Amino acid sequence: MRIKLKKGKQKALINLAKINFTWKELSKRLNISEGYLRNELRNEERTLDNDKYKIICQINNVNFDKYIINQFEDNWGRSKGGIKSSKNIKIITIPKKDEKLAEVIGIILGDGHVSEFKIGKRIRCYMIRVAGNSETDKDYLTRYIPFIFYDIFNEKGSLHFSKTSKVGYFTIYGKKFVDYIKSIGIKSGNKKRNNQGIPLWIKNNKKYISKCIKGLIDTDGSIHYISKNNKNIRISYTSYIPQLLNDVRKGLINLGFNPSKIITEKQIFLSSKKDIEKYIGEIGFGNSKNLNRFNILKKRMPL
Repeated sequence: MRIKLKKGKQKALINLAKINFTWKELSKRLNISEGYLRNELRNEERTLDNDKYKIICQINNVNFDKYIINQFEDNWGRSKGGIKSSKNIKIITIPKKDEKLAEVIGIILGDGHVSEFKIGKRIRCYMIRVAGNSETDKDYLTRYIPFIFYDIFNEKGSLHFSKTSKVGYFTIYGKKFVDYIKSIGIKSGNKKRNNQGIPLWIKNNKKYISKCIKGLIDTDGSIHYISKNNKNIRISYTSYIPQLLNDVRKGLINLGFNPSKIITEKQIFLSSKKDIEKYIGEIGFGNSKNLNRFNILKKRMPL
């Protein structure tokens, strides 16, 4: 049974419980994902199930029953999260492995996350989410990413912008969608803990690795001068995932670039004019933030 509270009351109830707990502690108490609690439930994008509602009321020593406006069975309608039932599983377009799919994998490996929210032993919500800065990445989040996902999967997804921080999210829900992404080499859960790398089918194809790196640089890369006194442009890529960082470096080398050695176990650079010109000409940027940054810096670049 799920509980629908009056607008604003679910958020108020959760915020009240949060006073004495961290998000991690509270989500553990409720046996749900921290992100699901903080982003989905607190922002009232999802309703509380009856058991979780009662636990939160007990934590707060309050009764919000007077704010209940409706109650639903757990399997009412079609759940976006993909309840474990053949009647609710969303059908998706299964794409072929190509350059566009490789770029999407790069985006997911960068600022994306594959999730399977669990309640007890049952998986109740399947989703893939890409996060970004709601100001600097807004065009990328609202135009580029939705277009490429729809072009490949015929799935529109949804956009959400936090009211309390500069974070925006593009999200697609569905068991079949998550299962497919997992089947082509992306594990669900924490990418760093999984030591997630680039799937082999991408690494073995130069066109695919080029597009995958584009997605990774668009999300986790930056464009800047080499130093305050050196106005030559540098492209940096940062990752705290050892396997992924190594895969990107090896991929660049295989494409004919000369990346730096790994710096402080998290970063590599493209610094020569030849490499920068080659990157712009052969790979390019999908994120207008990076392209605009490059064009601004280029004006002061030495001839």
